Amino acid sequence: MRTDDDNTQSTLPVDVAAVTRRIAATQKDNGEIPWSAGDKTDPWDHVEAAMGLTIGGEYGRARQAYEWMRRMQLEDGSWYSAYRGGQPEDCTRDTNMATYLAVGLYHYYLITGDRGFVETLWNTVRRAIDFALTFQQPTGEFYWAASPEGVVEKKALLTGSSSVFMSLKCAVSLAIVLEKEHTGWVRAMVTLKHALANRPHLFDQSKSRFSMGGFYPVLTGALTGAAARQRIEDCLERYFVAGQGVKCVDDEPWITIAETSELCLAIAAAGDRQRAAGIFSLLREYRHPDGSYWCGFTIPERTIWPEEKVSWTNAVVLMAADAIYRLTPAAGLFDHDFWKNAGRAYDLRYAAHGDSETSVPAAVNF
Repeated sequence: MRTDDDNTQSTLPVDVAAVTRRIAATQKDNGEIPWSAGDKTDPWDHVEAAMGLTIGGEYGRARQAYEWMRRMQLEDGSWYSAYRGGQPEDCTRDTNMATYLAVGLYHYYLITGDRGFVETLWNTVRRAIDFALTFQQPTGEFYWAASPEGVVEKKALLTGSSSVFMSLKCAVSLAIVLEKEHTGWVRAMVTLKHALANRPHLFDQSKSRFSMGGFYPVLTGALTGAAARQRIEDCLERYFVAGQGVKCVDDEPWITIAETSELCLAIAAAGDRQRAAGIFSLLREYRHPDGSYWCGFTIPERTIWPEEKVSWTNAVVLMAADAIYRLTPAAGLFDHDFWKNAGRAYDLRYAAHGDSETSVPAAVNF
């Protein structure tokens, strides 16, 4: 683990080792990471928890988590939306949940440089992305899922499609690392970004009360520059409670540590790490005696609810700390400048070929 200076670890407002231990304690022997002991496991949050383990230096445990994904993948490249006790609990197949493995694996690669392990999971990532691409519409958005009966849910969710955009960026990056074919993914990524940035009417508004819908387009880089900064201001006005944190939804008095951490990630991604650090510092107050974090609490009573020690909540705390304090080589994974530079490098790499030879867009906007 590295830091910007020698004093960062002593002043860091999070005990990385303690939080990592909490995630590790939740992981099962087979690599699976449920929400908490005895709770369900979903593929997205499982990957998020694995990213927390990687930040904490538990590389072996992270590999076990990704191997669990490989073993549990369905024939069509997807996963069920929830498992409990090793058995499917919700047989919905969600495009967002399917693609997020690419984010976790690229995060692992940035920290470890372990190209060999990435190679072993390549086919799993490829099949997952190809599954999701069958849900993309000509206008760019992704229908969110197929029901347990196999019926496509013809509705695109803003948060889910934003996350798919981040997954496509990471999948393309993995393909470049491994020198694999990825031209179709690039086109899907570019089309999706255009939809997210310019065509909000394509996305279902029924979940607009959730704070995630406000900041996920910024967190994942679908919105950048002035549009991203304005989106952050709107989110702070609507969901942030001064001195407390970020509400999960705008109409309930419930502060959640995950949403607070993710908004910090989005603010840092847009370039304002100082402001993100100020909000992140509020989380000092929301820890269990073992150093792990609450899931959420009501205001003004500050009643902890739910009381479980949630693996993915603790993981995203570590991700926010990494983004703000630069703890690992993956600290900039969500940074808009990181992806802008990646796009420039991509353009230089493929500019000589052009569309006619490679079918890669002449300029790629990550």
